[in-house]
Amino acid sequence: MAETKSLAASVRSGTGKGAARSVRREGRIPGVIYGGGDAPTSITLSFRDVNKVIYAGHFLTTIFEIDVDGAKERVIPRDYQLDPIRDRPLHVDFLRLKAGTRLRVDIPVIITGAEEAPGLKLGGVINIVRHSIDLKVGADNIPENVTIDISGMEIGDSKHLSDVKLPAGARPAQRGLDYTIVTVAPPLEAEDEPEAAVAAAPDAKGAKGAPAKGAAPAKDAKAPAGGKAAPAAPAAKKK
Repeated sequence: MAETKSLAASVRSGTGKGAARSVRREGRIPGVIYGGGDAPTSITLSFRDVNKVIYAGHFLTTIFEIDVDGAKERVIPRDYQLDPIRDRPLHVDFLRLKAGTRLRVDIPVIITGAEEAPGLKLGGVINIVRHSIDLKVGADNIPENVTIDISGMEIGDSKHLSDVKLPAGARPAQRGLDYTIVTVAPPLEAEDEPEAAVAAAPDAKGAKGAPAKGAAPAKDAKAPAGGKAAPAAPAAKKK
């Protein structure tokens, strides 16, 4: 089950963009707690604390106990906004968790057994199609991850949702979908390099003064010794 973490918050009286900007200038982050049959509560949180837990990872699957001016709320983050330029948190939404609550959560996938997989030993490549699984889980039993063992996978094998043992109390959020989660793809083949042109440009005369291949003979070429000169080519007949 996912670990519960603690955050401290204060009730926020003002609402709207102006009030939110004022909160940020004080080094705090505006947020809201909603759901569970109670009215929404506007809060502010420490910028440093929020920034730390967001970038620690798995923020949206972590349960928090928020102390709001002495009143404790058990919540899970549902959404958050980051500054598009500086990637600093701007706002956080939390959902109240009541006893018996079930919610829809994306649970991260962890791949194990890669060292023993026959397909990988033959040069195959792991292709993770889905890095998380959309599950319905109890608020009191949110798993940290779903482990998938690929130690027996050959090249071309794949594991679907129906092949995965889900944590106790969890079920797929969308029934009837049996999507692929991980495959072992064939090895990547290197593209053949084009053969380099090896023919060098011929010399004007060729080896030992011989005329280059295809070159026209000189007009004043002499006949070989002991023989007659080759007859000139007949002139073309006039039509």
